[in-house]
Amino acid sequence: MAESESGQDKTEDPTDKRKRESREKGEVPRSKELNTLVVMMAGSIGLISWGGSIAQMLMDLMRTNFSLPREVLMDPSTMGTYFMAAGKAAFLAVEPMLVVLMIATLLGPIALGGFLFSAETMMPKFSRMNPLPGLKRMFSSKALIELGKAIAKFSVILVVAISVLSADRDSIVAMAHEPIRSAIIHSVELVARSALYISCGLILIAAVDAPIQLYEGRQKLLMTKQEVRDEHKDSEGRPEVKGRIRQLQREMSQRRMMLAIPEADVVITNPTHYAVALKYDQSKGNAPVVVAKGADFMALKIREIAGQHQILLLQSPELARAVYFSTEIDHEIPAGLYLAVAQVLAYVYQLRQYRAGKAKRPGPLDDLPIPPDLRVP
Repeated sequence: MAESESGQDKTEDPTDKRKRESREKGEVPRSKELNTLVVMMAGSIGLISWGGSIAQMLMDLMRTNFSLPREVLMDPSTMGTYFMAAGKAAFLAVEPMLVVLMIATLLGPIALGGFLFSAETMMPKFSRMNPLPGLKRMFSSKALIELGKAIAKFSVILVVAISVLSADRDSIVAMAHEPIRSAIIHSVELVARSALYISCGLILIAAVDAPIQLYEGRQKLLMTKQEVRDEHKDSEGRPEVKGRIRQLQREMSQRRMMLAIPEADVVITNPTHYAVALKYDQSKGNAPVVVAKGADFMALKIREIAGQHQILLLQSPELARAVYFSTEIDHEIPAGLYLAVAQVLAYVYQLRQYRAGKAKRPGPLDDLPIPPDLRVP
């Protein structure tokens, strides 16, 4: 079981954030043996496929360059042209192999751990120049494991190479009696086949090393319970910080609410415990909107601001409680209160007409229709 520097056991699976940060640092599982296997296998298969034609083209190139006319050898100006032509021919001869090896070199590392480009790993670190950590790594348990892997790899390759060479001993001896052209092509085929057999021997080493690298990579990412809790706090926010943010949000909301009270048509009160300010925009034709609401001290502030701006204060305890508990600020009142609020607004408009000397004084509002499900005791 992995253990952290604080002595706590790392028993928790890594979080998504831990995995993401690890990839950003370039810390992903990689297997050198798997990379070697992929490159060796691709190279040997490519050599088997194009080895004969490559050998043929290179022999023709050598024959051409060793049989130049005398006037060409005596003219330095033409040597550059022949050199460029020879280089182009040599590149075209080995181009298929270069392409295959380049693709294998790219696919090998991403076969385990996926594609990753991390600029952080390219940054210089002066800690790497300290010889003490290097000495510790040389005599660590991981160094012993790497030494064991190297010995095992050497042993497997040695056994496979001896077996292949022993099986082809007669063919190797017979090449001495073949024409030079066929002997070269035959030797290329023999090398390609031997490389393929050696690559197959590396499969065993890669099959052991890849799971080990995955296991070690996961062990490095394991977390303690405290690390998981700390990360959760950092991602979700510290309680004291979240509390401060909520407090600031409430203060901002209250300031906006107080600025909206002068635009209200009426403030309905409890008369002391609750107060709600309603606004109705006739041009939009929507339901009335609660622009402010509050209880106790906040209700007092709403009544005070409404009085300063000559907003009508209407005492209706049941309606005030119903609106307060059923509607949020800047939201329309529920459909069940349409009729009761409509009567209140009609009363407000009639009272305005009365104060302007254009109508009689409206009668008192009694028994507003409030549905039972919206009544609050």
